[in-house]
Parts: sequence; C-alpha cells; structure tokens
Amino acid sequence: MRHLCEHAIFRRSIARLAAAFLGLSCACVFAATDDTSLPTGAELEAAGAVIGNIRFERNNVFDLSEPGENNALYRLANRLHVLTREDVIRQQMLLRPGDSYSVRLVEESERILRANGYFYDARIHVAAYQGGAVDLVVTTRDVWTLIPGFSISRKGGENRLRASLSEENLFGKGRRVKLAFVDDVDRESTSLEYADRNVGDSWWSLQARVADNSDGDSQYFSLQRPFYALNTHRSVGLNLYANDAETRFYELGDEVAEYRVESRVATVFYGRSAGLKGGWVRRLRAGLTFDEHDFSMTATPQFPQFLPADRKLVYPWIGIEVVEDRFETTRNHDQIARTEDFYVGRRFTAQLGIASRAFGSDRSAVPFSASASRSFGSLESRAFLLRSSLHGRLESGDVVNALWQMDGRYYLKLSDKSLIYTTLSAALGEDLDLDQPLSLGGDNGLRGYPLRYQVGDKRVLATAEYRYFTNWYPFRLVRVGGAVFADVGRTFGDNPAGGKSLGWLKDVGIGLRFMPTRASGREVVHLDLAFPLDGDPSIDTLQILLESKRSF
Repeated sequence: MRHLCEHAIFRRSIARLAAAFLGLSCACVFAATDDTSLPTGAELEAAGAVIGNIRFERNNVFDLSEPGENNALYRLANRLHVLTREDVIRQQMLLRPGDSYSVRLVEESERILRANGYFYDARIHVAAYQGGAVDLVVTTRDVWTLIPGFSISRKGGENRLRASLSEENLFGKGRRVKLAFVDDVDRESTSLEYADRNVGDSWWSLQARVADNSDGDSQYFSLQRPFYALNTHRSVGLNLYANDAETRFYELGDEVAEYRVESRVATVFYGRSAGLKGGWVRRLRAGLTFDEHDFSMTATPQFPQFLPADRKLVYPWIGIEVVEDRFETTRNHDQIARTEDFYVGRRFTAQLGIASRAFGSDRSAVPFSASASRSFGSLESRAFLLRSSLHGRLESGDVVNALWQMDGRYYLKLSDKSLIYTTLSAALGEDLDLDQPLSLGGDNGLRGYPLRYQVGDKRVLATAEYRYFTNWYPFRLVRVGGAVFADVGRTFGDNPAGGKSLGWLKDVGIGLRFMPTRASGREVVHLDLAFPLDGDPSIDTLQILLESKRSF
C-alpha cells in the first residue's frame, strides 16, 4: 500500500512538471510573437545581437485608416503623391544587415531621417529577435511636397509678397526644385534653386541657386561631403557665392542711405576625425577662403560718407571642433505635436586664418572665429540651452569687425500642452565694418516696432512667452497653438546713421500659431498682435505680424 501511494505521488509530480513545462513553452512561444516582450535595446546590445532584416514601412501623406482622413480629396492626394523611394531611406541608415545592433546608431539614424523636410516623422523599432539576430522596421510618413504657394507676410510694419512653386521630393528621390518670386522692402527677386542631400545615393550633398533681382543678381553653389554622422571620419567641400545688390541704412525704421556692394566668396575645405570615442567627437579642418567685397554709390547717391571701405581677404585657415554625443527627443516645445530633436551636449569650435598680401589680400589680417554651446537640465521638466560665438579680425595689432554673441533659451514645462519660454540674447561689436551694423526691430525679435528700428554696435533683447499647444486639428491638416509674449531690448553705441538711441524699448502681445502637418518643411506660421510701449510718436500703436518661422 505504501509503495502504491508513493507511486501515485510520483506520477502526480511528473504530471505537474509536464504541465508547468508545457505552460512555460507556450509562454515562450507566445512571447516570441508578442512585441511587448521583445528585449530592450540595451539588452540586445549586451547580448551581442546583429542586424538581420531591415524592413521599410513607407506611409503616405494621409492615413486612410483614420476616419477623418478617409475622404475623396485625401485619397486623391495619396494617389497623386510619389512615395519616398526605399533606396533613399536605406542610404541614410547608419545600420546595415550583419552589423552589430546599436541603440545609438538607431537613434542617430532616426534623427537623420527626421531632418528631411519630406518626412513628417521617422521611427525605427525592433520587429523580431531570434537566434541572436534582430529584425528592424523603419517607419516613415511622407508629407505633400509639390507646393504652389502664394503668401503675404508682414513684420516690422512692412509687407512681403511671395509666390512660388516647389517640389521638395522630386520623383521620391529627396531632391528639391524651387522657383520663387519675392517682393519685399529690399528688392524684387526671382530665383531658381536645386538641392540634393544625397547625390547618387551617396553622402555627397549639392545645392545651387540663382536669382535675378531688381537691384542685381546672386549665385550660390555648394558641393560637399559633410560630417554627416558622429562617427564620420572625413569631410570635404566647396562653396561659391556671388552677389550684386543695393543695401540700405535704416534709422527708426526709415531708409536714410544706400550703397551698392559686389560680393564674391569662395571656400574649399577638408576635414578629418578619429570618430566617436568615449562619447566625444574631435574634428580637424583645414581650408582656403577668398572673400572680397567692393562698395560703390548707387545711381542716386545719398550720404557718401556712409560708403564702406572695400575688403579683399585671401587666407588659409585651420579649425577644430569638439562635440559631445548628447541629444534629447521631445514634443511641444518649438513645434506642435511633432517629434523634435534637440542637441543638448557640449560643443566647441574654433578657426584661425592668416591673410597676407602675398596670397592676394589687400591687407595683412588674422581672421578668427569660435563658438561654444551646452545645456543644463532636461527638456522633460526644465532646461537652459546656452550658446555663444565670437568672430573678427586682427589687423596691425588691433581687433576689428569683432562680434561676440550670446543666446540663452529657457524652457519650463508646465504640462504636456503648455510651457513658459524665455530667451536672453546679447551682441557686442568692436570696430565693426560699416556694412555690419547691429539692428533691432520687428524683423529680429522686437515685435512691436518697425523693422531695423534702432541701430548700434551693441544689442540686448529679452523675451518671455507663454505657449499653449491645443488639440484643435482643423481638417487634420493644421495644428494650432497660441502665445502671450513680452519683449524688451535696446541698442547701444555707434549708429552709422547718427541717430540717437531711444533707450529700452518694450512691447507686449498675443498670437496664434499654425503648423501644417501635411506639407513639407517644419515651418510654423505666426499671426501676432504686438503693442509697443515705447518709441517715437510716429510708430503705430499696433503692429500686425504674419510670418513663417522654424520655431513656435
């Protein structure tokens, strides 16, 4: 009897073990097909996973599975739109099948893809993991890129008319072609532009632009292979620029003098880097620059004493760059309900050249420049982003045309839908070239005043803004936000026009923000009502500003 009992107990134990094993096996099989149980990126790296297959999910402009987007007009737009080609996306990936899986390279590839104006968003996620191989899915959503445009914008009391026809993703290859006509306070201009960020499915980029203006013409050409990623080891490029134009001096928003300038600038450079090591990138560049500006009076000259002196500088230069690998991804800061990539690391650049008459310069000089940036805190709560730059020349032991600039931005997140944004910027000039004055007005941050309202060789501007990001999404085409703001600023020092400084200038205002979600680019349309609190009696008590910016 005792033997039979022990045997029964043994059989029940075996049955329980079998049931547990079967349940565990089923759970494992179920987990292998359940995305929520896939290993994290850190776990995949620790396991030494390699890239298996990379699949591309290319989504059209409108998501027809959404009831609000499944209508005849949006279906027609999807049929007419040419999807970004798979090879264009694949070329911009920093990971290939057979490579070791890397969270950093996945995130950097996402940032590279999102930098393209023809994508609304781009994401890379793990689809499967088996036998040490991880399969990835790259998900992108296109935007409408063939855009006929007509707009009238207003800032600083001046209107600007623009008519254009642009294709930002020609044949789905990521190439931009744009024909534009612009009529603003400075000139009328008809321009044609072509750009390709990945020439021949490579990392070479090409940009060319020609413009026929009412006061002259301009040409620009650039061909370069940039440091496209943190671990890029080589960079080389050529930039050419020529411009013939009339330029004006302003005082209290009114033109007081003008002159003609012919500019020709050319730069060729080469750069090397050991790549990303220990979270830092160090780059070394060397190049040669030709920089010439010839000034003359216009056909109806006024105030000849305002004519700047000609300049011709030809100089070799060497530069360094140090970059920390640190980024944050967020939403509802400078854009509305869209993924935003912020660089929040420490970065430093410096460049030094030697211009000599032996090289063809009209003087001996040492052109120099430097910049630095870093951040504090986190964008998910509060963050302070600081950047500074300095450039100028040493001539006969004196510092000339030197300009130091500082810009600090503070974000205080109140909720997912609101934040407080403040900024403080300062610019200090020393013996600036006559054609390089510092201006302040409605065109560069002091929204309640005419454009170029005050001029000097020093400038300070502070802004405080409450931003609100609504859920209103009219026709699922435009995101809407709002802002309440206050600006204060002034200029100091020498004004080439001889006008007096009006001291501190302040304004307050309210505005609406409109961000198209189906069109190329990341432009935010601003409609602001700004009320000046200071200034001379001639300015309007209300400034209406309608313009497009890259930021909220």
